[in-house]
Amino acid sequence: MAQGDSKVLVLGALAGVAGIGLAVAFYQGFRSRRSGSGPWDYLNGQATGEMMVNGPGLPRGQAEVLQRLEALLQCVSELKDEMKSLKNALPTLQDHVREELRGSSSLHRTTPTRRKRAAGAIAAARAGARSSEEAESEGGYMTALTDSEEEEQSDAEDDDDEEQPADKLCVLLDRIDSLRQGSDLDKRECLNLLLEQREEFGQNSTFLWRLIRAYCDVHDISSTLEEKKTTAETGKKAGEEAVGLNPACAESHQWYAIMCGIMAEYETVQNKIKNGYIFKDHLDKAIELKPQDPLSYYLLGRWCYAVAQLSWIERKVAATLFGEPPSATVEDALSNFLKVEEIQPGYSKSNYVFLAKCYKDLGRRDKARKMCEAASSMNTVTKEDEEAQKELELLCPALGV
Repeated sequence: MAQGDSKVLVLGALAGVAGIGLAVAFYQGFRSRRSGSGPWDYLNGQATGEMMVNGPGLPRGQAEVLQRLEALLQCVSELKDEMKSLKNALPTLQDHVREELRGSSSLHRTTPTRRKRAAGAIAAARAGARSSEEAESEGGYMTALTDSEEEEQSDAEDDDDEEQPADKLCVLLDRIDSLRQGSDLDKRECLNLLLEQREEFGQNSTFLWRLIRAYCDVHDISSTLEEKKTTAETGKKAGEEAVGLNPACAESHQWYAIMCGIMAEYETVQNKIKNGYIFKDHLDKAIELKPQDPLSYYLLGRWCYAVAQLSWIERKVAATLFGEPPSATVEDALSNFLKVEEIQPGYSKSNYVFLAKCYKDLGRRDKARKMCEAASSMNTVTKEDEEAQKELELLCPALGV
């Protein structure tokens, strides 16, 4: 039973008790008048209801009415006892109902507007309860609701306080995702907004992986080498923090891997190879956590293709520094690029270009030409598309397209 329904039931019962109390008061007055004297004669001459009913001189109809009122008095007495028990049980009943409602709170969220209305209804009910207490001679019944209502209002205010940060974060993240689709200035604004809110939301993984992504975007649009390197270094630190905070967040592993790949442009040979291993490990983890994300397979395909193109000397250096050189083939790269197309057909111009490269390296020129045609049919929108178009212009003549 919902909490509101239980209160309505209690209020109804209390109203019934008030009505019955009035009837009893009327009945007692009627008995006093029938006795012919006053309350002292009533106490001396009629000790029980049965004596009154069976006394001489009463018409049969009145005797039946009085007998029924005597039964009603007994019911009122029992109802009083039940109401006292209900009053004692209300605090624990509220806790029990609240626990049940928490299980379905994700399906039935109460908005702040509705909470304000509920608080107003509670205040009105409380005022009505006070008026009823002053008017009712029996008294004491309406106070059973007061404590539980105050607790409910306090809980509602606490819930509002808890939901406000979450609502604020959702609004912020929606704005960030929208701005990222805009101009270079919008992408810089994304990073600035995230940095402004980092103190408040820096322990949230959905916030942190967007911060890493923003660093990646700003790195790509930066014009100076110094700014690019500084942005990459700061973004990598944010990535380390994100994967440490929540190792089960696929996006954190994905964007940390991307930032490690970016940092390879500014590192020594040893650190470049080290970042290559880190890149692969975190991509594998991202795919494990979120196996239907095409971006992770595209990045893994790029890694496999790059490793497959390593020269003998580069492999020897890797083996010397780390004991075992990275291993991947063109077939491995092709498999990942095909997985991207399986998950999301027409994923990107760049994915078609790398499919064409893989087929060309494997001697499957017909397939390579088809991938070039597919890439040519796609519009050039992003900077990555522009780079893919440049490679496509070199690849097509070599394949006779």
